[in-house]
Amino acid sequence: MKTTSNETYASVWDAITDTPAEAENLRVRAELMNKIATIVAAKGWTQAEAAAQCGVTQPRLNDLLRGRLSRFSLDALVNIAAALGLRVHIELEAA
Repeated sequence: MKTTSNETYASVWDAITDTPAEAENLRVRAELMNKIATIVAAKGWTQAEAAAQCGVTQPRLNDLLRGRLSRFSLDALVNIAAALGLRVHIELEAA
């Protein structure tokens, strides 16, 4: 983790990681978690109902809804999205 306090960064992810790759991984996971949480909220499910739909336990879903990013790999989030009947679209752009 970076410790210099006088530096400025392009994003919060850049500020808290050591490499651009780590920052991008966090950004993508956060975006996917946010989209899953938005869909769960729009469905009006209880956490138990949402967990069943997502194929995870209720405590695991709670971690997702609370944004506990470190507890989810990109793989796990793609699997949760797929369980909801969603297709994850990957688009690459120049940084």
